[in-house]
Amino acid sequence: MYKLIKLSLLIIIALPTFAQTAFNANGRFEQLESTLPTPNSYRTASGSPGKDYWQQRADYDIKVELDDINKKITGTETITYFNNSPDELPYLWIQLDQNLFEKNAARKTAATGEIKNGISAATFKELTDPKEYGYKITAVKDIKGNPLRHTINQTMMRIDLPTLVKSGGSVSFNIDWNYLITEYYGRSGYEFFAKDGNANYFIAHWFPRMAVYNDVYGWQHKQFMGQGEFTLNFGNYKVAITAPNDIVVGAGGELLNPNQVMSATQLKRWEKAKTATRPVEIVTQAEAEAAEKGKPTGKKTWIFKADNVRDFAFTASRKFIWDALQVEVEGKKVWAMSYYSKEGNPLWGKYSTMVVAHTLRSYSKRTVAYPYPVAISCHATLGGGMEYPMISFNGGRPEADGTYTENVKNGMIGVIIHEVGHNFFPMIINSDERQWSWMDEGLNTFCQYLAEQEWDRNFPARRGEPQNIVPYMRLDSKNQVPIMANSENIMDFGNNAYAKPATALNILRETVMGRELFDYAFKEYARRWAFKQPYPADFFRTLEDASGVDLDWFWRGWFYGTEPVNQSIETVEWFGVDTMDPVAKKATERATADAKRQTMSNIRNKTDIKSTVVEENPDLTDFYNTYDRFATTDAEKKKYQEYLSGLSEDERKLVAEGKNFYVVNFKNKGGLPMPVIVKLSYDDGTDEVLRFPAEVWRLNDVQAKKIIPTSKKVVKWTLDPFYEIADIDTDDNSYPREPAQPTRVQLFKAQPRSYGGGQNPMQEAQNAKKSGAVTGSKN
Repeated sequence: MYKLIKLSLLIIIALPTFAQTAFNANGRFEQLESTLPTPNSYRTASGSPGKDYWQQRADYDIKVELDDINKKITGTETITYFNNSPDELPYLWIQLDQNLFEKNAARKTAATGEIKNGISAATFKELTDPKEYGYKITAVKDIKGNPLRHTINQTMMRIDLPTLVKSGGSVSFNIDWNYLITEYYGRSGYEFFAKDGNANYFIAHWFPRMAVYNDVYGWQHKQFMGQGEFTLNFGNYKVAITAPNDIVVGAGGELLNPNQVMSATQLKRWEKAKTATRPVEIVTQAEAEAAEKGKPTGKKTWIFKADNVRDFAFTASRKFIWDALQVEVEGKKVWAMSYYSKEGNPLWGKYSTMVVAHTLRSYSKRTVAYPYPVAISCHATLGGGMEYPMISFNGGRPEADGTYTENVKNGMIGVIIHEVGHNFFPMIINSDERQWSWMDEGLNTFCQYLAEQEWDRNFPARRGEPQNIVPYMRLDSKNQVPIMANSENIMDFGNNAYAKPATALNILRETVMGRELFDYAFKEYARRWAFKQPYPADFFRTLEDASGVDLDWFWRGWFYGTEPVNQSIETVEWFGVDTMDPVAKKATERATADAKRQTMSNIRNKTDIKSTVVEENPDLTDFYNTYDRFATTDAEKKKYQEYLSGLSEDERKLVAEGKNFYVVNFKNKGGLPMPVIVKLSYDDGTDEVLRFPAEVWRLNDVQAKKIIPTSKKVVKWTLDPFYEIADIDTDDNSYPREPAQPTRVQLFKAQPRSYGGGQNPMQEAQNAKKSGAVTGSKN
């Protein structure tokens, strides 16, 4: 309904742009001071490392042999541990991650013990496999060869020291071990190819390594249960890997002896790759296929070094094609490489190394310049991926005939970006994955989303866009846990640790903070915590400190809560300025009265009543039969002129403009407060978008009214027109309401497209081309 308001009223209601219907006390906008840890000299209130910040360091000198026949690792290592803490340490804790596969491993405490409709092949194999997996620790000795007392507690081992490691001191010791390699389970292991009798090895968390001791937890020695990943120290590595001499080895480090392990031809290709713009095959597919059919004649030792890294992993296979190129990243030359068997082609040869190069450039721009000499992508099994410093194991495999679906191609590109991107989170910005999965997976998924858009403008990103998280946010809050949940306690790991935090960061960047403020603050976080170990408070505080934006309400809602976003437009009231002009006022009143007289009775009476008594007897008329109650009198005109003379020039202009004033009633039905973004569609076909910050809900977190003046008439109001805030119900986001859409009923049960008898689109197109048929294509 259109209503008129006098200028005096207008001046009053124009002052507060939001009118709160009632005070509704809430803590959504309270500060997080009581929730976050108290700042100290190690970690400051600004989110920076403090003046007394410290972290431990562990250096490794490792010699390991890969037994290709028995699928076994045998190694010896010297660890030098530097105690940079202010504390004296009577013992050290070592991670024994391979003990994840022992029969009584801690991870099995979470199993349901149920068999309903069957049992997976992997579970069946694990339950019935007679092999004894896990570490066999054969020696733990000090640097002089004296045995050190040690106690193994599942995936952790405590070494009791004969003397304390004092603050500022160090200790060196040796460990010998071996273990049977498991089949690839998503993080490490081997993939066996029965057709040619060979295996691709992806060797990770393969050596006993130091647990972290820090200012937050002391010893971080939570058991490794498979889901929560790794908490690690930085250090320098020298690793000698001995393998059959027909096997190609790649590792997360710089190869120190290429002349001893590469042929003259391979070395020439290596040199060519330094200046190439496309990947150069160091080992070709033909050479790899020949090696598949051969047998080793001896052994080779590949020696690598990796400085200032938190871990070391390697890959090995006689099946490997190896390609490489050097890419310039922030003014520095870096090797981008891929290792893959023929089963990965043509996808891997065309895309993998190019995607590695792109990822390094994209992430470096947004965080810190990539500091390492190499970044490697390895083709591992069918899907998923896993990351380690400078090397990652990634899925994505075409059909045996070399064709593939679009999903397989984009999935492979996405997983390579993601796993190579992990070089930044957590390999450089070294978060505690055992405790907080989102700090590496979520931040990395966000950067992955940005890199995917830079790779291909129409890349179908799975995570990052707010509308993609809506199905998860619609779940009952009882079926969710907050992002701020321990890694082992997360339900729906993909949505909670990856998608939701990535979406939250995208919303911060695009909607809450804006790109300029967000990008600066995010890069500052990376700069501050590169080669250090941040925790959530350090991230939260840094983004606020560097941007000048209070985000406590956002962290509370998105990271500590499980409520969804659900805004609606409940009502819209329409007002216009009363100009007080009596001529216009009477004209409007006349038109209204005339319209109200057009009743059905009056319309029919014009025909049915031939004449009235007064019409037949004019002497019955008087003054009121000719009186025009809608005529403007001289007195009314004079009063109007006096009114105008009392207004200032600006006030007269305001009256003359004839603005519309709308009171829009917004409701926060979901609980999670977010900015209000509303599009106004005008009667002339144009539109305008207005944005109001989340603080509109500060005094009332359920309802708020906004007074919006316009020069044009609004015919439609639309909330969240660009799908920015992950609103879980858009049916009430427009006013007037959109008509309900009918449910389409199929006349016959639809049959799934068979793609020519089980063919993918690429196969179908190739077959059609052979037969001369026409297929669909993108223009």
